[in-house]
Amino acid sequence: MTAGRIPDAPPPGGGAGLAVEAVTVRYGQSVAVNAVSLTVGPGEIVALAGPSGCGKSTLLRALAGLEPLAGGRVSWDGQDLAAVPVHKRGFGLMFQDGQLFPHLSVGANVAYGLKMAGLPRAERAERAAAWLELVGLAGHGDRDVATLSGGQAGRVALARALAPRPRLMLLDEPLTALDAGLRQELGAAVRSILAAAATPALWVSHDPAEAAAADRTLEMRAGQLT
Repeated sequence: MTAGRIPDAPPPGGGAGLAVEAVTVRYGQSVAVNAVSLTVGPGEIVALAGPSGCGKSTLLRALAGLEPLAGGRVSWDGQDLAAVPVHKRGFGLMFQDGQLFPHLSVGANVAYGLKMAGLPRAERAERAAAWLELVGLAGHGDRDVATLSGGQAGRVALARALAPRPRLMLLDEPLTALDAGLRQELGAAVRSILAAAATPALWVSHDPAEAAAADRTLEMRAGQLT
């Protein structure tokens, strides 16, 4: 899978990107994320590495707006996102299992975000087909997602996340369920597509090989960056 033309790609933009300042997340008396600060600049891919249970996924969910902050600030291009709901942050999310909708075809899965954005049916179909071609699944739009291999499902999940043209991708160990060879192949493809789309990303992983695909890597231990 190689990155070709990005459907309706806007020119690379400027701006400050993502700024995370002393973010803390608590579950009761337990501190899951402890005063973490980081940045993701325009077009930059940053890996967040560390062992399972260290708070990586919790931090990602907090940045997406899925977990409340006990302290700190998350901003995009200088705008505080505290009052901005999940669906208005303009962030793309890709989780470990892809979370494809089993009742929708491959093409309908890719077009889901475009439908939520109110695009006409014909335009949704055209863009979904273009993204499927980009991730190496041209002609698969009518397939049932239950018939996909793990690698194919991962590609569909990536196409679905990128189709609405998010300003930031948040990837939570999206390749964990794949075998080592496929994980390496798809990891390189994801890196290539993100770069071609000029889409910055924060990529959570405990796999050093995945982290190596990023522009830089941050290490997390026991809820803190080390």
